[in-house]
Amino acid sequence: MTNISSSDWTYRTPKHRLFLWLGWFALVALFVWCWRIMSQDTIWAFVWDAPAQALDIGSRMTPPEWGYLPELMKPLWDTLNIATLGTIGGVLIAIPVAFLAARNTTPSATILRPIALFIIVTSRSINSLIWALLLVAIIGPGLLAGIIAIALRSIGFVGKLLYEAIEETDPRQIEAITATGAAPTQVLTYGIVPQIMPALWSISVFRWDINIRESAILGLVGAGGLGLKMNASLAILAWDQVLVILILILATVVVSEWVSAQVRKAII
Repeated sequence: MTNISSSDWTYRTPKHRLFLWLGWFALVALFVWCWRIMSQDTIWAFVWDAPAQALDIGSRMTPPEWGYLPELMKPLWDTLNIATLGTIGGVLIAIPVAFLAARNTTPSATILRPIALFIIVTSRSINSLIWALLLVAIIGPGLLAGIIAIALRSIGFVGKLLYEAIEETDPRQIEAITATGAAPTQVLTYGIVPQIMPALWSISVFRWDINIRESAILGLVGAGGLGLKMNASLAILAWDQVLVILILILATVVVSEWVSAQVRKAII
């Protein structure tokens, strides 16, 4: 029996170690190249002065202007409406898109499924702020632009997670219902929908929670909500008002996160 000493065994062969070092060298070289591109137009004097500027703005923010808080209640209500209505609209559109994208429910894997996947990818590729910027230019500023922007952004998020949930349904339940002679619509209603309803509710509430955060800044491009007040306060350098808006946004997000967690816990 041959004894193999620890010096004879290596985790990687010399060839593998060479490729590993070459890979690390290429990664470092890529990082250096990217850093040079990103920093070539940087004015470093501003960067070194940033801590002092941050302290100066922080001193101007305190104490917060609490008397400004009543003026934020309507914009806060608008923000909640943008998030809620946009989420509902996005979910209603995402449901049929998800069924068309799922392999086990699409009526056409060669035509309709690629179209549905393209819709999902397009929605996920464009940020809600960009959607709002485009919509404000098309339909004008206001809450409608914000609602549609949130809905368009939500379609991809909800559609992707939902069609994956549809594809992961238990095929045995579907086969059992099909074996009874049920029509395709009955198979869909009694075999697939009950399995995905918890996922649908959980995804929808989770997306609503995200949309609360996103809708709070859409006003920066004219889509209504707290972002409008934020933009106005920044324009006049009213930093004490900006702090009140930031605190209100933080409190709203915390409450929405708690509500979202409670709803998901009740559903799941």
